Amino acid sequence: MKINSNGYSSIEQAAAALLNGTQGSTRKKTENDPGRSFAEILSEKTEELKPGVVFSKHAAERLSDRNISLSDAQLDRLVKGTIEAGDKGINSSLVMVDDLAFIVNTRANTVVTAMDPGSDKNVFTNIDGAVIA
Repeated sequence: MKINSNGYSSIEQAAAALLNGTQGSTRKKTENDPGRSFAEILSEKTEELKPGVVFSKHAAERLSDRNISLSDAQLDRLVKGTIEAGDKGINSSLVMVDDLAFIVNTRANTVVTAMDPGSDKNVFTNIDGAVIA
């Protein structure tokens, strides 16, 4: 017979926790734990929903091949440009950050490719909008 102690070492500890309203204070809280506060759950879910972008395999290779590295400020501007493009109804956007160009699928928040100023390509196709971030 398997007994689930829920993290309590004795029956007295479990009873005291229930009677004092501190149920769950001595055990790890899980997502479905009724002892978790609304604020804890909201904070966790809000953290999960923070906007960001994902770099496709192709874009990651281009960044590596072209020795492009983004500062935190540039990455924030790329994310904000992607959000702005999506808010305007743009599906495939050119997002310019300083002298770097990114083609972004705004529906999937995915950077499809990246170009630096040294690139010999300066024609962008299959986009329906552009943002200078």
